Amino acid sequence: MEAAAIPTWSGPRTVAENAESLRFLQAPGHLPRGRRVYAIGDIHGHPDKLRRLHAAIAADLAARPTPFATLVHLGDYIDQGPDSAGTVSLLASGPTIPGVRVVNLLGDHERMLVDALNGDKAAATDWLWAGGRETLPSWGLDPDLPREEWEAALPAAHVAFLRGLVLSHREGDYVFVHAGIRPGVALDDQSTDDLVTMRQPFLWSEDDFGFVVVHGHSSLPSVAIGKNRIALDTGAGLGAKLTCAVLQDDVIGLISV
Repeated sequence: MEAAAIPTWSGPRTVAENAESLRFLQAPGHLPRGRRVYAIGDIHGHPDKLRRLHAAIAADLAARPTPFATLVHLGDYIDQGPDSAGTVSLLASGPTIPGVRVVNLLGDHERMLVDALNGDKAAATDWLWAGGRETLPSWGLDPDLPREEWEAALPAAHVAFLRGLVLSHREGDYVFVHAGIRPGVALDDQSTDDLVTMRQPFLWSEDDFGFVVVHGHSSLPSVAIGKNRIALDTGAGLGAKLTCAVLQDDVIGLISV
């Protein structure tokens, strides 16, 4: 299929609300036979929605078993939503779906918090402005608690989880990152800033990157699928849907809750 014919996904008719109603369209990339990737966009403090997507994934795997399944969370687990601590607790507890490999990517919101925990005062100020003041109470902490006391006050398992987040994951024709890549720069040479904060010129680029970038970070009313990228942040942090892409062979399906 020609790349130009890959659709931009729009409207609810193509998005399932559960595994039973999942439908597939042509994807811009390909995974080796027997492999499937579930990729979930920006969660932003909504563990209830995340649990529902995990349940949908488990149901899909029960109905359509596959030898190798990977679940990629694309970052931005905290801020904006009502329960950042609950989201981190859910993710830090490990795989909730037996037999599924889980990859947790670093988002820009986690990066600000981790940098703050590492002593970066500017990052602490940025994080408080970007949602940290509303997020600290989800851990039962005073938003005016001095930055130097944050790490001791947070659950050790949550801090370890945040510090263990990775920048990218590659599988088949797909590269999974939080925000995007810098066009014209090899994947191994991308900076952390590019991978976790990039918008332009990535979002406008029609370049053939040599792979399809699956990302979040830049929210849209619905999933966008182009010849070189798939955008999965559908605004959960703003009260909209949380979306999971189901990638296998040369097709894609979507589940939103």
